[in-house]
Amino acid sequence: MIRVPVLKIGDLLLVSIQVDMEDQTALALQEDLADRIVATGCHGVIIDITAMDIVDSFVGRMLSSIAGIARVLDADTVVVGMRPAVAITLVELGLSLDGIQTALNVELGMELLARARADEVAYAADPYPPEVWALPDGTDRDHPISTGP
Repeated sequence: MIRVPVLKIGDLLLVSIQVDMEDQTALALQEDLADRIVATGCHGVIIDITAMDIVDSFVGRMLSSIAGIARVLDADTVVVGMRPAVAITLVELGLSLDGIQTALNVELGMELLARARADEVAYAADPYPPEVWALPDGTDRDHPISTGP
């Protein structure tokens, strides 16, 4: 059985699928990727499918499943390098790839994950910044201070 390599790049894992995805290869990739997310604590996964000429319903479901597993393990997934024919096939098969973001290439996928992570860190630091709870004059939206009659 062929194994798909999973490379760690900073806080990301990169999977570059360069082989035809047979059922056993896809299932092994799911397990390997889940193990690597846990072992490394990475918060982002990029799956590069540039080399894939065709995608069947099993591979489409596998991509969705990988994204779901990654999400449960606190990692976002971006699929990059999707060819137009692959996109058309996925739509024709009725596979919307819920939970998966897409980008044109690895570089854009890395930028997308970096922005998402920065937003998460900013939210964790201050989940209720003033623009959420304050009126334009700075008073609390839910509990305005009365200045009297």
